[in-house]
Amino acid sequence: MKENQLGNKILNAAKWSSVTEIAAKLVMPLTNMVLARLIAPEAFGVVATVTMIASFADMFTDAGFQKYLVQHEFKDEREKHRYANVAFLTNFAISILIWGIIVIFSEQIAVLVGNQGLGIVIAIACVQLPITAFSSIQMALYRRDFDFKTLFLVRMFSLFIPVFLTIPLAFLGLSYWSLIIGTIFMQLSNAVILTIKSKWKPKWFYDVRILKDMLSFSIWSMIEAISIWLTTWIDTFIIASILSEYFLGIYKTSTTMVNALMSIVTASTVPVLFSTLSRLQNNTEQFNRIYFKIQRIVSILVFPLGIGVYLYSDLATQILLGSQWSEASDVIGIWALTSSIMIVFGHFCSEVYRAKGRPKLSFLAQVLHLVVLVPVCIISSKYGFWVLVYARSWIRMEFILVHFIIMKFAIGFPILKTFRNVFPTAISAVTMGFVGYFLQKLNEGILWEFCSIIICVLFYFVLLTLFPNMRKEMMGIGKKLIPNRVK
Repeated sequence: MKENQLGNKILNAAKWSSVTEIAAKLVMPLTNMVLARLIAPEAFGVVATVTMIASFADMFTDAGFQKYLVQHEFKDEREKHRYANVAFLTNFAISILIWGIIVIFSEQIAVLVGNQGLGIVIAIACVQLPITAFSSIQMALYRRDFDFKTLFLVRMFSLFIPVFLTIPLAFLGLSYWSLIIGTIFMQLSNAVILTIKSKWKPKWFYDVRILKDMLSFSIWSMIEAISIWLTTWIDTFIIASILSEYFLGIYKTSTTMVNALMSIVTASTVPVLFSTLSRLQNNTEQFNRIYFKIQRIVSILVFPLGIGVYLYSDLATQILLGSQWSEASDVIGIWALTSSIMIVFGHFCSEVYRAKGRPKLSFLAQVLHLVVLVPVCIISSKYGFWVLVYARSWIRMEFILVHFIIMKFAIGFPILKTFRNVFPTAISAVTMGFVGYFLQKLNEGILWEFCSIIICVLFYFVLLTLFPNMRKEMMGIGKKLIPNRVK
């Protein structure tokens, strides 16, 4: 694939991926703002534990085939579709099996995660497992082909399901059931629309030799996914087991809101980055250039976003969640700050490992982080909720260090360049943070806070333009994205 052709594909994919995430983040916060005022934090805590179980089971149903289909180079369309069919049938069979196991042992699972008596909730919520098996393979094929326009249309349809289903059910007093039913119907809409629009349709074709070929990559990808799940959910499990559903609801809703905000940037770039790097896995120069370009662009938005949310966490909590969530403010602030650092320096490293066809390295990174994360979470939880929150947030810096070591010695990646690459955005964002802090001391009130936020944004971008390379970068992005009609 020629460089110009690839560049156009990347740009077009990034446009649609970005439009999707921006639209999602306009609809989802409004939905959550309404739900947070209708549903108590305890109900969100119940949903968090259900989601934890469903996400764990979902790893086995996918079996890592999605990443294989994106990363692997096939001889032709026929071979690609044959592999897709084997992946689909395997996914679907495993999902039915796991759902059956969850239904049988639902009460025991509920006790294990600290939600005794809610076995029926877990059993019904996990019906989404076989449903997602219908959409996961199509989604992988769309991403492989950089067809993010279709994924945009599918995502837009599913985003309005909470508006027309979840919120009305919450008004009727269905509490956590409204969230669970809404999630099931979102997954169902994705499966139906993607299956109808996909060029590839499931067929009764199966080849064990193809399965063995995929498993050589996918087994490690699945093991990696399990380690990622542990990294993501170990804190939730500990809070659910040791503390109350109230604190679990506060914690998980806060971190989810921050992650949703940050994913405006990350979710629109990661799928495109992985697809692009996979195509360039044998061209080191282009591979590194694309990585650094994406990292630099992401840092332009993520650094000021993290610092800004940290400074104005009280305002963000009041607007997004309401008065009954006031305790969430500190969680939102510290999680946003550490997330911005984690995203810029560590988030994309796993995409490098997978794109290079070396998921074992991502698994190694997760394990090296878990051996520190788990003891820190267990020990800090004994000293109360807030000690756990701050310990869990800052321990992610150790994860960045692990990634740096692996990227340097296993991949041969120029680590020092990652710091030089984002130096202008880091300095500008930190300076903006000091300006915002002093502006908050000058006056009080919501109106002044909004005014100070605008001042901070303007100050940040003006400061950023003082760096010639960043000025050129932003002008280049503007010329490509603003004047052109999205095709």
